[in-house]
Amino acid sequence: MKFVSFLQKSQAKFGISDGKNITDLTGKINGANTLKELISNKGVEEAKQYAKKNPGDISLDKIEYLPVIPNPGKIICVGLNYSEHVKETGRTVEQNPVIFFRVPESQTAHKQPIQKPKVSESLDYECEMAVIMGEAGKHIDPKDALKHIIGYSCYNECTVREWQQHTRQFGMGKNFEKTGSFGPHMILAENINDYTKLTIQTRLNGKVMQDAKLSQLIFDIPSLISYVSKAIPWRAGDVLVTGTPGGVGFKRKPPIFMKDGDKVEVEISEIGVLSNIIKDEIS
Repeated sequence: MKFVSFLQKSQAKFGISDGKNITDLTGKINGANTLKELISNKGVEEAKQYAKKNPGDISLDKIEYLPVIPNPGKIICVGLNYSEHVKETGRTVEQNPVIFFRVPESQTAHKQPIQKPKVSESLDYECEMAVIMGEAGKHIDPKDALKHIIGYSCYNECTVREWQQHTRQFGMGKNFEKTGSFGPHMILAENINDYTKLTIQTRLNGKVMQDAKLSQLIFDIPSLISYVSKAIPWRAGDVLVTGTPGGVGFKRKPPIFMKDGDKVEVEISEIGVLSNIIKDEIS
């Protein structure tokens, strides 16, 4: 089942999509008004049963997508987590994961514009897999980590490169408004037999720019979940963005950056395709 967050007639809602229509779950399962609340209230199983009995009647053509989790408590991102990306950036593999954070305001959604900032000509694509967490707490053993995952989605963790390079910290280049696209939906973890068998790809105007396998992660998902949990408790609806493979635009010769009107797609096998058009910031 595909869990989506969306706007209908300017009202924020969430539900389950069958690929054509949505069953609206807003306020119907344990009082949950958002997907984050549904996860927190442990209502996913009940939601599945409700959707089976109540086929969707909201057309996907009539809604505006929101980020899968519009209001996460935290978005924790991982840098330099594929060997080819480490190599192309001239870095070395670190002993521990490179961790940084995004704010919710930096997000946008499937079929919504990714905003190219006024102050930059170096907006770069980064395909990544997003992990949506349940209420897991602290000090998680890696062997137990996967059972705390509710679902998976696609993420385009777009980066404003010259702002990223202002300091050693990645933060500013990663947090421009409407530059982190998250969607189109969440696929339940129980429906993915082995995430390491998945493939991930970026296409820019139809041309493949990045192409990798999730098995190539330097720090795998259980180790990332465990590592972060030693410092910060995982809460329901938190998002882990797991790193991008080689092929980013700023390391190409000549560099390739996204511009107004470009179409960028992130596809992860068994999950879906996240599609956006680049739009210049106008105000």
